Amino acid sequence: MSPDAWMILSFLGLLIAGVPVALSLGLAGAVGIVSGLSPMMLATLGTNTYNSVAKYPLIAIPLFILTGLIFERAGVAARLVRFAQALIGPRHGGLALVAVLVCMIMGGMSGSGPADAAAVAMVMLPSMTRAGYPRPFSATLIAASASTAILIPPSVALILYSIVVPGVDLRALFAAGLFPGILAGLSLLVPAFWLSRRHGWEAPTEVERPPLGDSFRQALPALFAPVIILGGLRSGLFTPTEAAVVAVAYGVLVGVFVTRELGMRDLWQLFGEAATISGVVMLIIALAGIFAWAGTMLGTFRHMAEWLIALSDDGTLLLILIMLAVLAAGMLLDAISIYLILMPILVPVMQHFDWNPVWFGILLAMNIAIGQFTPPVAVNLMVTTEVAKIRLEQTLGWALVFVVAMAGALLLVALFPEIALWLPRVLGYAVQ
Repeated sequence: MSPDAWMILSFLGLLIAGVPVALSLGLAGAVGIVSGLSPMMLATLGTNTYNSVAKYPLIAIPLFILTGLIFERAGVAARLVRFAQALIGPRHGGLALVAVLVCMIMGGMSGSGPADAAAVAMVMLPSMTRAGYPRPFSATLIAASASTAILIPPSVALILYSIVVPGVDLRALFAAGLFPGILAGLSLLVPAFWLSRRHGWEAPTEVERPPLGDSFRQALPALFAPVIILGGLRSGLFTPTEAAVVAVAYGVLVGVFVTRELGMRDLWQLFGEAATISGVVMLIIALAGIFAWAGTMLGTFRHMAEWLIALSDDGTLLLILIMLAVLAAGMLLDAISIYLILMPILVPVMQHFDWNPVWFGILLAMNIAIGQFTPPVAVNLMVTTEVAKIRLEQTLGWALVFVVAMAGALLLVALFPEIALWLPRVLGYAVQ
């Protein structure tokens, strides 16, 4: 077998054997080096792992993870739920609409789908169950809604995309993800509202409407968080990495002095949790550097890109095939792993067909978002089913409904690129 085949097959074999993604990437890269280069080149492993994480924009990832944890522990989700209930009022499907809206707002703070899903599920699932919603439906809806966090800025996945794709402005990516993220959330509202009315879930007479003024005042600090982050980026007051620092500082102020649900002991614990989660993410990025270096030196990624381009001269057909492949990958892997594994292959294809890299990045993110709540793995769904105390297979039927709904939003963005590109153009960011 060729060194290319040894590296790819060893990676797939390790994944099938249950080896963690980070170790699978590192070991497969080492196999590629030994089989196609020289065992002496294993001396580059330390340099490659260091170079993979020694990038200034990556500082934003652990900081935004910490931001999400702080806002979750500070009671922000509960206040947003109360405010959304006051806005929507008692009606069939009201709590379902609240769940979607709160997930979208929380996504503008954490940038992480699983963190978003955990925070909202803890608050919403008991209320939805008391109102008559089946727990599998509620868990699936929250998992699907939380997937919009990968699109709505700040997004951890888009930060990584801006690093692995040369010449892409992260501010343009953040701006480009806003409208598709909102569109994806709205696409979930339609089946959620229709199903609620059809089955008669949540009788309006049984739900109390919180006072609007009081709930708005309590939710105001949380609503300001996305405004501060995006406003600071637009004004040039701080860079995306500095925005992460500002978000953490703002979250601490809100939790300690406004909601008063955070103490020094809580902050110390949150720092530890953020370090643990960030360590896993950074380990994947570091060991993926070995895989990427080996694939580049062997020409593996170039060969696979040439094979993809040779499949068809029709860019539309090839885009559809790529989207299906990314969707399948999203059902098994997390967004960071997908970007690190696939982008070295897809960048030459994107350049060959002259696809806009910002638009293409948003399409990939929307595909990965769908994969986050599509079994068998479905990272968001694993979180919400654990909170709901149900089995993952109980959610399959509901998941398919929301997959179709969000796929409709993806199709609109694919057919009308200006849905993603209009805002960054208006804000003056480079979208090529």
